Amino acid sequence: MRGLAELAPAYDVAVIGAGPAGLAAATLSARAGLKTVLLDENPAPGGQIYRAITTTPVRRKEVLGADYWLGARLIEEVEASGAQLAMGALAWSVSRDLEIGVSMGGGSRLLAARRIILATGALERPFPVEGWTLPGVMSAGGAQALLKSSGLVPAGRVLLAGTGPLLWLFAAQLLRAGAAIAAILETTPAANYLPAVRHLPAFLCSPYLAKGIALMAQVRGKARVIGGVKGISALGTDQLRQVSFLTQKGWQREECDHLILHQGVVPDVNLAMSIGIKHRWDAVQLCFVPELDGVGNSSVAGIAVAGDGAGIAGARIAEERGRLAALAAIGALGGGGFNDAASARSIGRSLSRHARGRSFLDALYRPARPMRVPASDAILVCRCEEVTAGQIRDAVGLGCTGPNQVKSFLRCGMGPCQGRQCGLTVTELIAQARGVTPQEVGYYRLRPPIKPISLGELATLPEGQAGAAGAVVR
Repeated sequence: MRGLAELAPAYDVAVIGAGPAGLAAATLSARAGLKTVLLDENPAPGGQIYRAITTTPVRRKEVLGADYWLGARLIEEVEASGAQLAMGALAWSVSRDLEIGVSMGGGSRLLAARRIILATGALERPFPVEGWTLPGVMSAGGAQALLKSSGLVPAGRVLLAGTGPLLWLFAAQLLRAGAAIAAILETTPAANYLPAVRHLPAFLCSPYLAKGIALMAQVRGKARVIGGVKGISALGTDQLRQVSFLTQKGWQREECDHLILHQGVVPDVNLAMSIGIKHRWDAVQLCFVPELDGVGNSSVAGIAVAGDGAGIAGARIAEERGRLAALAAIGALGGGGFNDAASARSIGRSLSRHARGRSFLDALYRPARPMRVPASDAILVCRCEEVTAGQIRDAVGLGCTGPNQVKSFLRCGMGPCQGRQCGLTVTELIAQARGVTPQEVGYYRLRPPIKPISLGELATLPEGQAGAAGAVVR
């Protein structure tokens, strides 16, 4: 699709996010004869997991791995389904009346839908350590996006630090692409192993077991892995020069050109929260997740959440959650053309199979508190507004009870990222300072537009929509 003019004013089903869940949901609803649109702000479908799969310059398929290329099937299916694909389309608001604010090609308009499926995916968990804003320090997700979309591989000495499956996957991808990994600083706490062992029987039946073992063996055979890391500092003035890290042997230093950080992913809840969908604190995955029924329907009528935006579970479960949400939409809107009961059973079997062992991964790779909540008051928490952990603690001492009060005092969460890089850290900092749970503290009060758009884009709204948009944005 080339522009807003090709969008219809209304659809049966609107799917926001073209990752695994969104692709699967749009395909199924369109095949059922429902007028379906798939919206995504990126230039091509695939989401983060299958980013740039149709355009990547990485031609050696073994570099990104077999699982990456599975996404090609999902894109072929959605393109053949009859769904309308709107790439480069930013959904900046969704109202409780099922109206979507969309910007595309410098213009904006409002779209109506009878059902909306949010498939906004995941974000990397914040990793606030000393020096994490230095040039040369970046997240594994950002570095992986550069590899997939542009074939870029970091030059010089590279250190990876953190925990979680993506850290190992990206390490393997970098090694296959020819990067020189000086070391991997593994921050998985030793205290995690006992809780994880309780879930080991299920993980032994998981389809990911053999893949995980092979991946870790491949990485350990080519890169130095330093386990038991309890602290990390990126050092330098104008750019990264060294990394200091704490183990049982004390503080050590490594010269490096790039430090790549990762400690898991969390649901991207900004759009869902801006609508007013109820969320709760997940004490296992240490993040906020939407409250949903068994097929993904949220507390707001007509809006479902699918994929990792509903809770982190991986690409294959995200895909099936997308189909389940689409199946519910089809049933509600009277679509059909296939056996709904048989489809639901097939989806259920696939969900059960791919969910095996998820509890093991959640327990094993639960990030350590010092990596989530900075002990040093000098560490930046809100990168956009340059707010430190100490300033947030001081604000709590002055009577701020939650993120919204801190926002008023310090502008925390008011920058371009709208809290995506600091929200969880701010919540946990306040909870720690007050001695209460993150659930009691809550999250930022989010309002549309959930990502920056220009006044010029709003000014292009067709006559009759500007007033409605004003009500949404207020």
